[in-house]
Parts: sequence; structure tokens; C-alpha cells
Amino acid sequence: MTPALALTDVEFAWPGRGGFSLSCPLFRVAPGESVLLLGASGSGKSTLLSLVCGIAAADSGRVQVGATDLGTLSAGARDRFRAEHIGVIFQQFNLLPYARVSDNILLPLRFAPARRKRAGDALAEAGRLCAALNLPEGVLNQPAGRLSVGQQQRVAVARALIGQPPLIVADEPTSALDAKTQDSFLGLLFDQAAAAGSALLMVSHDARLGARFDRVVELSDIVSTQRAAA
Repeated sequence: MTPALALTDVEFAWPGRGGFSLSCPLFRVAPGESVLLLGASGSGKSTLLSLVCGIAAADSGRVQVGATDLGTLSAGARDRFRAEHIGVIFQQFNLLPYARVSDNILLPLRFAPARRKRAGDALAEAGRLCAALNLPEGVLNQPAGRLSVGQQQRVAVARALIGQPPLIVADEPTSALDAKTQDSFLGLLFDQAAAAGSALLMVSHDARLGARFDRVVELSDIVSTQRAAA
């Protein structure tokens, strides 16, 4: 079975960033699997996510999402591929505060015709996701900036899930939540990812989240990093 995500013999170094480099010999996420990737600040989590999402390109090795080797794509093609196949939940949500919730959720579909087709009636699907994520009735017409932090977080999840991308990547999405709210949020996220058949890769520093995931991986077990001396 083709993995949802596979990194093989990946080497990468940021130009002009203190000589920071990352190596990842092998990492796999199976279709539909949920994986928590644990790592402290500065351990390379953001760099790894940049490679997984095609924001940065590996210097060598292979980053594969589904059957596609991201290294064979141009920067523009990687952007289009990400829009089609990867739902991203950012730590700071990255919503457009003055745009309606519906516009925020539907935004990825503007750049992803196949994903838009999978969504069917996109506005109705956005409404379904909002209801499933316990957002209030009528929320689609509200400006995203007027919502509470927890509500904005669930809008970000709906945006990542719409159109059933095969891979969901979440960057510290629970860092600002208390334990009770974290538990509720993760339950909603897992339910909707499972309904879409999406694999879930979440990065966090919080090991307490691990019980909910199929697998917990320490970043230091799959990645080595180096920063050149000043």
C-alpha cells in the first residue's frame, strides 16, 4: 500500500540561517493513520513540516505524498499539489479576519479543482463541517475575526478538512488550549479526519496528547539536526 507520507534519505539545509541542516533517513505515515510527532522548540519541527508540505524542497532524498515525489515538482507545482492533497492547520490559524467564515473555509478550493470536485456542494459541505465541529448555526456568514479563539480553531480545522485531502498536517494546534478544551478539540478533529479517511500528522511538544494517536514518534528518533558554529 502506498503510504500517505514517506521521507527517505532526506537531506536539507537552510541557506543563510546559521547553517541549520536536517537529515531524515526514514519516516512513513500510512493512509488513515494518526501520528503525533513530539519535539522541543528548535528541534526541526518547522523545517520538517516545510519539507512535508512542499514549502521547501529537499536537497537530496525523497519526500513523497501519496504516489507523488515532491522533488520532481517545481515550486509552483508544489503549491498546487499542496492545495489539492494536504490540509494544513496552522498554529496561529492564519484565517482572514474580515472575511466570512465560509470564505475562509472555501479558500483552498479556489486553487484546487480536484479537491473542489470532491467537496461536491462546497458551501453545503462547509456548513456540514461547521455543524460537526460544534460551531454555532449561522457561523458561515460571520467575519472570522469576531469568533472566539476556540471557534477560530475549529474553522481552521474545517478549512483543512474540506474536500477530503488525504493528508492533514497540524502544527501545534492545541498549544493555546487548556486540557479540557484540548480533549474536546482533538475528539472533533479525529472524528472528522476519520470520516474523510485522511491521515493525520500533528507536531507538538506536549506528550500528554499521545494516548489519542495510533503512533507517537520522537522527532529525535527520525531526524538529526545540526547548526554550524558562529
